[in-house]
Amino acid sequence: MNRIFSFLTFLLLFASPLLKAEDDKEVSDSEDFNPGEMILHHISDAHDWHFAHIGHTHLTLPLPVILYSQDRGLEVFMSSKFHNEAFEYNGYKLDEHDHLHPTDENRHVYDISITKNVASLLLSAIILIIVFVSIGSAYNRNGLKAPKGIQSFFEPIILYVRDDIAKPVLGNKTDKFLPYLLTIFFFIWFNNLLGLLPGGANVTGNIAVTIVLAIITFLVTNLNGNANYWGHLLNPPGIPFAVKVILVPIELIGIFTKPFSLMIRLFANITAGHIIILSLLALIFIFKSVFMSAVSVPFAVFMNILELFVAILQAYVFTLLSAMYIGSAVEEHDHAHADHDLGH
Repeated sequence: MNRIFSFLTFLLLFASPLLKAEDDKEVSDSEDFNPGEMILHHISDAHDWHFAHIGHTHLTLPLPVILYSQDRGLEVFMSSKFHNEAFEYNGYKLDEHDHLHPTDENRHVYDISITKNVASLLLSAIILIIVFVSIGSAYNRNGLKAPKGIQSFFEPIILYVRDDIAKPVLGNKTDKFLPYLLTIFFFIWFNNLLGLLPGGANVTGNIAVTIVLAIITFLVTNLNGNANYWGHLLNPPGIPFAVKVILVPIELIGIFTKPFSLMIRLFANITAGHIIILSLLALIFIFKSVFMSAVSVPFAVFMNILELFVAILQAYVFTLLSAMYIGSAVEEHDHAHADHDLGH
């Protein structure tokens, strides 16, 4: 485990900026180098998984293209079919933004392909299953013995999520919602780290992914909301009716702004980190100066180190806010105790 961890740390800290710089070398040789296009290419989704350019060799993993239309039914082929001068195959075309369109504009096609982000999601799911099934098996096998190996690494983190994030806001409801909170914490953290690897996909920097995570928190919060939660939203006690007319719509809007803030915060922070790193590396090719690399590469390495911290920080913030929203919805209000306090 120590060797694996050391190897991954080396890749995250050092190999990532170097490989990204190599990836852009071929583009920089041309006079019309476009840093904006290069950055958008790296942070956006794609129908194949591109890792790097080594000389004139493209390290690219083709992915399945899955299409459905009423006239042709289900069509499945590999994205390598588009690797030609026209980027066309079988009546379909990939545009400059890697969006797939039928060449016949009158046709309507549903694109359900395994894209780079989807493949990375599946990879992270496999890693999560392997890691936590092995941890669960270790607990069943060793009981209360001191943890070893991978179990000893993750146990303090799991206990921190339970004792310092979930319990303070959920109280006796912690055990009910802890599986969800642990899932989103490690899902976000693992995908943030995978996105820092050379050629990694920008999964948590994709707003489609963050909006799904926010919607799940929204559903868990409001479907578990008790009568006290909805009562305070729809009919706040002890407030004049004229104030309720203003306050209730604001409270209802707040139900939707909470998941919106979760979505934007994770998406913006992760995407911004990738853009900054790529922008620093792009300076080398904009100025075409070796001396600029002496400044840009150390800053890019520093940003990679900072992104390691941001990766777990964003997982913590998303999990903490989700726990707070759920806690406010399931909190039991002791009316008798409150009345007793008011009487005194």
